[in-house]
Amino acid sequence: MRQYSLWIHQTQVRIIPPVDLNAQIALLKRGCVSLVSEAELAQKLSSGRTLRVKLGVDPTSADLHLGHAVVLTRLRRFPDLGHPAVLIIGDFTAQVGDPSGRDSTRPTLTASEVAANAKTYQDQAFKILDPKKTELRFNSEWLTPFMRERLLETLKRHTVQQLLSREDFKSRLADNSPLTLLEILYPLLQGYDSVAVKADIELGGNDQLTNLLMGRKMQVDAGQEAQVALTEALLIGLDGVKKMSKSYGNAIALNDPPNEMFGKVMKVSDELMLTYYELLTDADVASVRAGHPMKMKKELARTLVARFHGESVGADALAYFENTFSKKELPTDLRVVVMPAGLTLSEIIARSAGAKSRGEARRLISQGGVKIDGVKVLADDAFREPAAFVLQMGKHQFVKIEVTAS
Repeated sequence: MRQYSLWIHQTQVRIIPPVDLNAQIALLKRGCVSLVSEAELAQKLSSGRTLRVKLGVDPTSADLHLGHAVVLTRLRRFPDLGHPAVLIIGDFTAQVGDPSGRDSTRPTLTASEVAANAKTYQDQAFKILDPKKTELRFNSEWLTPFMRERLLETLKRHTVQQLLSREDFKSRLADNSPLTLLEILYPLLQGYDSVAVKADIELGGNDQLTNLLMGRKMQVDAGQEAQVALTEALLIGLDGVKKMSKSYGNAIALNDPPNEMFGKVMKVSDELMLTYYELLTDADVASVRAGHPMKMKKELARTLVARFHGESVGADALAYFENTFSKKELPTDLRVVVMPAGLTLSEIIARSAGAKSRGEARRLISQGGVKIDGVKVLADDAFREPAAFVLQMGKHQFVKIEVTAS
């Protein structure tokens, strides 16, 4: 599954166009949480040479979401300043499992699962990155021989105390939660990625800071100049509480259908919307704050749909939302679901994917979130005769139900 690199000569040097240094730093720092260090970043940017800006992603699931898009958005800014992006697909480290921010061991993935996920990651990442300005690498290229040839020498340079000083490791040990030897080695493997590609700057989520700092140390051990470590805030999901994650059910996936993506963005709170603007767009947040919240949220939703599905699709999603929810018009492309007679309303909702279970469907009914042909329904009655009606489940889900004779 190793792919060719779009930047063949890793030692290529060229002078970047003159851009005000302070403006560059302000752009690159926008929304960042940690920067180690700003003085080093300024020195590297003012050196006049092309910098290697690294981001590593482990393909541990099939889809990327807007949380992943945050760091990809920052990575995209570097090629605009003349520095190619180095995107590392962690096909080796995905089989180890990154312990950062985890209170338990990740499920183990097979090589075939990692390969399938890696293909999806590439397809989605290049919705944000320019493939012509991105060097694509797979860390099995160097970690496979590293484990065979250099692991023992590397282990001599690091102590158990150093690796176990991480807060997430200390918490798991205190809770008597299992911590595998592979997880303890993970920071060394990610750190060696930086050595292998000679990174000048590494990006990552804020839960990755320890791993990025390990890369700095390992580069110095290898006789290289230490990389700058720049971390991002973790994007809060639709629940407004936890970081965006598919496992938490609060994610907006990059592959979500356009109208669904638009509708999910519209569920974001007004306060959280400002963070989304800061981390996912180049818009002036002060202007956004001064604008009408509903107008600015629609523009955010249109912008994100346009980025991942195309400009015209973004405009269509905005029109669909306004016609459906602002003007109270029904969609013209309703999904048709055929149900047998005898089912209760909660069963129909669950089978129509309007809720994960009958219990959740009953709660939606009791809370007034279900309408039949535009009329709110509060009873979980059975449909014993043939019928046809438009079922609205929550604010954004419509489906046409056809009940047939048993």
